[in-house]
Amino acid sequence: MRGLTGSGDRTTAHRGSTLRAGLAAGSTAMAGLAAFALLCAGCSTGGTGTRDEGPAGARPVAQATPSTAVPTGTAKPAARVNAVLLVKADPEVSGRIRNELKPCAGDEYPVDTSYGSLTDGPAPDLVVNVMTCGDSVGVGTYVYRQGADGSYENVFTAEIPAVYGTIDRGDLVVTTQVYGSKDAIAYPSGEDVITYRWAADRFIETDRVHNDFNRALGEGDLPAPPTAQN
Repeated sequence: MRGLTGSGDRTTAHRGSTLRAGLAAGSTAMAGLAAFALLCAGCSTGGTGTRDEGPAGARPVAQATPSTAVPTGTAKPAARVNAVLLVKADPEVSGRIRNELKPCAGDEYPVDTSYGSLTDGPAPDLVVNVMTCGDSVGVGTYVYRQGADGSYENVFTAEIPAVYGTIDRGDLVVTTQVYGSKDAIAYPSGEDVITYRWAADRFIETDRVHNDFNRALGEGDLPAPPTAQN
């Protein structure tokens, strides 16, 4: 019995040693797995892993610097031109308009100037509108193109009552008011809107729109509605 018991004790002790050894090995494996899991967790944080703490080795850190490049599509500012002197010195402008072009108040002339690309020249073209002082009615529209020597050439002239020119996406758009025999200057009967495009060294008409206005507008107040009677 003792031999059986002793054999049993040895077996138990052997099993205990084996169990302790297994537990020790399991603890070591678990510690290794925990360390590996911690490393993986660090690598997955923010998608950069341990590099979040700083650059590896002696490699310099890239730094963002402000860009000095000009955004695409940004046009260079056009050099300003004295449109009044340009019109007064232009022989293509009628003598009447040149003589009557005077300041309305102080040194303010009734002249509007637009700069833009119309003729594909070396510099922005000028659209100059001359108006009257009293009611700001356009009396002349002119387009000037700069030559290679820096001088300006008159390439378009429209001297019609109530005329005004603008630049629209590379086209010249000229609007003129149409008056009937009894129309007040503030209430024209309609308007003509003509679009020109530069081709073969001159402006060619590409579109024309006529608008008729309601003649009832501007002829006084409308009568009051009748009062309801009890």
